[in-house]
Amino acid sequence: MDARSEQTAIPLAVDLDGTLIKTDLLWEGLFLLLKRNPLYLFMVPVWLASGPARLKMEIAARVELDAGSLPYREAVVSRLHAEKAAGRTIILATGTPRRFAEAIAAHLGVFDAVIATDDPRHNLTSERKRTRLMNMFGDGGFDYAGNSRHDLKVFDAARASIVVAPDRHAARWQAEHGCELVPGARPTARSVLRMLRAHQWLKNSLIAVPMVLAHEYMNLSMIVACTLAFVSFSAAASAIYIVNDFTDLAADRRHATKRRRPFASADLTIPFGIGSIGVLLAVSIAAAAFLPPMFWLVLAAYLVVTTAYSFGLKRMLLVDVFTLAGLYTMRIIAGAMATGTDVSFWLLAFSLFFFLSLALVKRFVELDGTELSRGARLAGRGYRPEDIDIVAQAGVASAFASALVLALYIDSMSVKELYPHPWMIWPLAPIVLYLTLRIWVLARRGEMHDDPIVFIATDWRSQLVSALGGLLLVTAAVAV
Repeated sequence: MDARSEQTAIPLAVDLDGTLIKTDLLWEGLFLLLKRNPLYLFMVPVWLASGPARLKMEIAARVELDAGSLPYREAVVSRLHAEKAAGRTIILATGTPRRFAEAIAAHLGVFDAVIATDDPRHNLTSERKRTRLMNMFGDGGFDYAGNSRHDLKVFDAARASIVVAPDRHAARWQAEHGCELVPGARPTARSVLRMLRAHQWLKNSLIAVPMVLAHEYMNLSMIVACTLAFVSFSAAASAIYIVNDFTDLAADRRHATKRRRPFASADLTIPFGIGSIGVLLAVSIAAAAFLPPMFWLVLAAYLVVTTAYSFGLKRMLLVDVFTLAGLYTMRIIAGAMATGTDVSFWLLAFSLFFFLSLALVKRFVELDGTELSRGARLAGRGYRPEDIDIVAQAGVASAFASALVLALYIDSMSVKELYPHPWMIWPLAPIVLYLTLRIWVLARRGEMHDDPIVFIATDWRSQLVSALGGLLLVTAAVAV
């Protein structure tokens, strides 16, 4: 028997979490469960008290796994198909519940057998996995591919080992034994920035609006307060963006652009994201500690609403867009609480209509880009393709309503008291209307970014007219 024939006669057992796929199905399943019903969070400690196997089995019994959307390690999958074509027996050996393991095996169509957790009392990892494989093939009667400290005992019993994207324990074992290594990609600074969605921090500049409208541009204490509030809101927002990514993993992986998000693509692990949430919330609280108590209340309300949005509100027809508009307005209120300035009815009304229009643009772009048939619901949303016309009509109407509120405000006594030359800010109304209507025209043409705020920040025409509006406000306030 030649060397190749001898190798193909030896079965190859492959671990699942972190080896065949880049992610961990325990974490994925947990967030699928919480997305279904957040109250399951209170059951997790109860199940975990009976052991990790019980927790895995309870989760697997309650959620559906989309095996086709998982982030597989292409190098490993290609290797398995090549080994299978050469006549080798391939075994999926995992501590994951059998229900999930069987779904993945059926999707890939490369495995001859599946060894998985069947008993909620016993997790099929480490010593138990080694014993099962040795009972089937004997000591040294199989090769094994794994990635973590839970695989070390199995490595010891295998004839040959393949260490895939190892954790520090498996990396040390691989260095000591000199076995085959399939390296994994390391997290990059770009992945971390994408996780934080740093470009979305631009939205938190709304915190400075009350200070600017109160003409306190040179008030150092207010500038410091705005800066702290900006940091606090940005850190809190990034923490919630991570939670949102966790709850949207399956939907993001089916999306044309969102599938490249760091958790959907598994460039970053879920445990890394959970640790990042803790750090970000600590930063948010530390920055807020120097601000008035009323700011804390607004920040707490923001965290509650955004969390509710991630776990349920975003799937509710129209409730989602009103929530988004309210969250933008909440940033303005936070700025007023941080600096001790007043926030007028006019400003809040304008904000609600203006940002409702932009939120509806987001939904319009999603509906316009879908290939769903009539009657089918957009993934993770409460909308169907036939809703696109009413969404557009409501969005354009909200744009006109925001311009109307602004026009009425310009003609109010409040403006006449604040600005020596109120007539100079009349162009603001058509400027706002131009901004929003241009966004809607481009959206109808299919030329709009899926986030209109990002579009405004990167489009030179939008930047130009926004700068013109700011110049008019300043000029009207200081002109003699």
